[in-house]
Amino acid sequence: MLTALFTLVYVVVCVFLILVVLLQSGKRADIAGAFGGGGSQTAFGARGAATLLSRLTTISAILFMVLALVLSVRKTASESGRSVLDDVPAADEVTLPTVPIPDSPQLPSEPSSDAPTEPAPLTNPDGTTSGASETDPVPVGR
Repeated sequence: MLTALFTLVYVVVCVFLILVVLLQSGKRADIAGAFGGGGSQTAFGARGAATLLSRLTTISAILFMVLALVLSVRKTASESGRSVLDDVPAADEVTLPTVPIPDSPQLPSEPSSDAPTEPAPLTNPDGTTSGASETDPVPVGR
């Protein structure tokens, strides 16, 4: 209940802080400042409104930071000793099939008799052989 109240106050302070910051104007930001006027159209005089808005900004910023710390401490205190992984259900054990691995690989000592001993002849796109093999030199230039 108290956390909900702090959260509600925190949201109100956030919105208020945004509004107060957006209401502030920079130095000489109004149209009168462009022509050298000194804030003749302000409600509280030349420095009065800026001082009020800066105080409201400071107070709301302090409230924002304090409430953020309070909410963070309350959240971690309520969940002390717990982890997000505590809520994850345990997975069933998966058994992978085992494949026997030989101690040493068996390499052939001699090439097999069905392996080709010379390269295959080159074939043209029309299916005829050109008579040249891959080892023949390629004619250059012309």
